[in-house]
Amino acid sequence: MQSVSDSGSYTLVYKSRGCPRSAGNMLLICKTQSRKTESAMIDYSEPLKNSRLFGDLNIQNIKMSTVRRVAVIGAGASGLTAIKCCLDEDLEPVCFERADYISGLWHYTDEVEEGQACVMKSTVINTSKEMMSYSDFPIPKEYPFYMHNKYVDNYFHLYADKFGLKKYIRFQTEVKQISQDEDFKNSGKWKLTIMDKKTNTIEDVVFDACNGLSDFQGKVVHTHDFKTPTGYEGKRVVVIGIGNSGGDVSYLFASGSIIVKPDIKQFTTSGVEFTDGTFVDDIDAVILGTGYIFGFPFLDKSVIDVQQNKVDMYMLMFPPNLERHTLAIIGCFQPLGAIMLLSEMQSRLATRVFKGDVALPSRDEMWAEIHHRRNEMAERYVESQRHTIQVDYVTYIIELAEMVGCNPNLRQKLLTDPKLALKCIFGPCTPYQFRLTGPGKWNGAREAIMTQWDRTFYPLKTRPLGFKAEKSSNTFYLYVFFIVVLAWFIKNILFFTIKTN
Repeated sequence: MQSVSDSGSYTLVYKSRGCPRSAGNMLLICKTQSRKTESAMIDYSEPLKNSRLFGDLNIQNIKMSTVRRVAVIGAGASGLTAIKCCLDEDLEPVCFERADYISGLWHYTDEVEEGQACVMKSTVINTSKEMMSYSDFPIPKEYPFYMHNKYVDNYFHLYADKFGLKKYIRFQTEVKQISQDEDFKNSGKWKLTIMDKKTNTIEDVVFDACNGLSDFQGKVVHTHDFKTPTGYEGKRVVVIGIGNSGGDVSYLFASGSIIVKPDIKQFTTSGVEFTDGTFVDDIDAVILGTGYIFGFPFLDKSVIDVQQNKVDMYMLMFPPNLERHTLAIIGCFQPLGAIMLLSEMQSRLATRVFKGDVALPSRDEMWAEIHHRRNEMAERYVESQRHTIQVDYVTYIIELAEMVGCNPNLRQKLLTDPKLALKCIFGPCTPYQFRLTGPGKWNGAREAIMTQWDRTFYPLKTRPLGFKAEKSSNTFYLYVFFIVVLAWFIKNILFFTIKTN
């Protein structure tokens, strides 16, 4: 153990072992420090099962203008954008990555790495490239509409190289433990224990910011450890689950005979009984596509307590009971859509909260939001561990953007830039819209929106025919614009007149 002297440090990220469609989770803590810190003896006997991103934050003033250094843990899809968001807010990130590569689970390896999630060799992402881009870095037009994992990995490298993120990453460095400082109530500080996996040296750092399955005698494997169908030729296989991973595995076996069955009642030594009373014997293997259980073993339960995949956090990222809001969990949700933009927007919000540019509501208001979100989920989904952190892509991104201050005013855009406004209103809610205005405004956002369909269709143009299609008339757009303006006029002018009369 050694003492750490620092004039100002910080925070950040954790990527979970989640399903391959998830880009990863992130944990973010932030702290400023203006005095010499003391080392702390922290129990590191239980290694983290995930990579994370953290920091340590000492809040002496509402406006934390002295925030300087941020610890980012994990260089996956969430961690990379967290590093960039720190740089955008003039913070100095230091990223700890337990592996010797970036991209998290999207970096395919033939070998199974303990504690490290990985896509299957055949995995193709199920969100379109335009909807999964980071908001200020469109995916190259040459890339397929739905990308194989190699393209996803390449995109993360392009992103990291474009914004110079790799120089802030300490590879093969694992976070072992995080704890609150004794004076956390006043200082908001957190302490980290990290291990250099190359030398096995430990260092303390303070930053300024299923039933009867055991009876079955065949092969049992989780999709987390499933790489390819090699070795399963001619076998009778039961795939449990029809989510992203279960569906992928079933597709790989599609050349054989696939039978969809109801829930499993129980296993025998060589077969499976289903809830409809049917029974299948002579099963060679069982592949579990049953999802994952998430948690934060490095944090005390008094800070975050996960029960049956349920966790109480304001906006699914801020623990409501902390005296100092120097901790944010990034990416701990299951979106109906791509996770990249949502993790990016969470990171944008978190860094602005740490700096004091955005104030969180009162504890009572945060708990009210938590209960409201949970009640909405209970009305929509069946009770299960899978449906505890679901969010709708558009709804959630707008909620976050409103807090950041970057949600575009499309009514106003109808008057100042109607062509752009119509693209946004009647087109897909692509990430670039949230760089049109407010903090983090990007001058290339309008062009990215206007050319998003060009990038979508480009990889399909594999056989040029030697002529160009005539451009369609703008009459349709003018007609739509007229209808929109008329509807706005009726809603905002006539209704107002009726109400006042």
